[in-house]
Amino acid sequence: MTLYTTPYNRLRRRMWERPYQGESWTEPECDVFVPVNVRAGAEEYVITALLPGVKAEDLSIQVVNETVTLQGEIKGAVEEKENYLVRECPTGKFYRMVRLPEPLDSGKAVADLTDGLLTLHVPKAEEARPRTIKVTAK
Repeated sequence: MTLYTTPYNRLRRRMWERPYQGESWTEPECDVFVPVNVRAGAEEYVITALLPGVKAEDLSIQVVNETVTLQGEIKGAVEEKENYLVRECPTGKFYRMVRLPEPLDSGKAVADLTDGLLTLHVPKAEEARPRTIKVTAK
């Protein structure tokens, strides 16, 4: 069992990723923690995630309301019969859910996976975008 897969670390990760709000934790068991960065712009969110060795066909992205879910598997050349002295390169299934403060427009989301870096552009829903209101004098 590696540092990434201890039950304590999985529970701690879940606590940081999503505060408990009376809902059950139904995410699938995962072997790998995927780090993400989320940037907020006026009209979109940009999410980047480190996914070394992941192919596009091994990745699933869902955008529903204000939630983005990344799910997949990092496949690696790990020989279980070998005697590793150090084994830090993660392999296995991952599941990462990011809740954003505003509704999203899933129909216009665009994802790019290049050299193990996922870049996901998710526009804010039209009703969540800032608007300039013109004031008229009477």
